[in-house]
Amino acid sequence: MRGKHTFRLPNELARRLDDYATAKHVPRVKVVEIALDSFLSPDAADRLEAALARRLDRMSRAIERLERHSTITNESLALFIRFWLTHTPPLPDTAEPAAQTRGRERYAGFIEAVGRRLAHGDTLLDDITREIEAAKASKNS
Repeated sequence: MRGKHTFRLPNELARRLDDYATAKHVPRVKVVEIALDSFLSPDAADRLEAALARRLDRMSRAIERLERHSTITNESLALFIRFWLTHTPPLPDTAEPAAQTRGRERYAGFIEAVGRRLAHGDTLLDDITREIEAAKASKNS
């Protein structure tokens, strides 16, 4: 036995219902029945929880990748700074203006290189991964 129910839907929701029913070639009442059954079934909460758990897992993996990339970046920068500070002698006062001019030129070149790499999609992590794989391949050959 089927009961008769009359209810009103907002225009946007009614349009979406019509579009979905038309696209799937099913009556609108069937779409509403299935949607209500799914919403009111006891396992609806379980399905929602499972969907949320999957989404949280994806987000956790993305955060772990970001953390790994951040760690690599921080270590690379720290290593460079340590190397630069321990291997670059201080300049005499007379050479400082020329060194500053040359430093600005080199910095501009550095910024251009970073811009090209970012535009091309290359990353330090990609370079490191390729170098590690090449080193492993040459060891195994």
